[in-house]
Amino acid sequence: MSDSANTADLDAPPETGPRLVLVTTPIGNMGDMTARAWAVLREADAIACEDTRVTRRLLEQGGITDKRLIACHDHNEQASAGGIVKLIKDGATVALVSDAGTPAISDPGYRVVQAVVEAGLEVSAAPGASSVIMALSISGLPTDRFTFIGFPPRKSGKRKALFETYAMLPASLILMESPQRLAETLADARAVLGDRRAALTLELTKRFERVWRGTLSDLEARLSDPPKGEAVLVIEGAEEVREKKNKYAAFSKAPSRD
Repeated sequence: MSDSANTADLDAPPETGPRLVLVTTPIGNMGDMTARAWAVLREADAIACEDTRVTRRLLEQGGITDKRLIACHDHNEQASAGGIVKLIKDGATVALVSDAGTPAISDPGYRVVQAVVEAGLEVSAAPGASSVIMALSISGLPTDRFTFIGFPPRKSGKRKALFETYAMLPASLILMESPQRLAETLADARAVLGDRRAALTLELTKRFERVWRGTLSDLEARLSDPPKGEAVLVIEGAEEVREKKNKYAAFSKAPSRD
């Protein structure tokens, strides 16, 4: 195959036609939006969104003002899914967005995707920035194996039970947490997993993006007040703990961005 043919394949747009397209929106910086994401939003017949007010502001940034918006959030997702399936069956392309990041990843969207798939219809995506992958890649912890466990339970007992489930897993653990519960989650993780190495990322891709590295107790000590913005926490896996249990001190001296 010629180089020109390869280039043509790379530049060709995805197959069009009635379908659901998950569109990743900025996780902090408007520059996170890709050209393909904007194109999908412009061409979609309707946009299903977590919060119509947030999505309307995003669309205004791209000069998109004439789209039908469908509310699709935690409280109505199952009901919205049926209407979205009907639209696609009738020939529409529907874009699905959350307030930030990738739909269905710790955000509404899974039930919609499930309903569309079960109806035998097409599902695609316009991928983009991911706080999960970004946090892992800059954590300084092993990236070859990892598990994303989403938002842990609000209550301490259930949080500890969750950490027990993953205590012996030889893979980096990634979780999201609100600033208000971050200190408690760090304490519960340390109580169950031991004082493992970890990296705490805050306000990713925003102006005041920060990465704190050290042991879980080190990170606890830095939280004199709840930080601003959603946090993504990466904790080393069980295998790495056994192999490197005497190297905490060296890791904690790695540069941090404040």
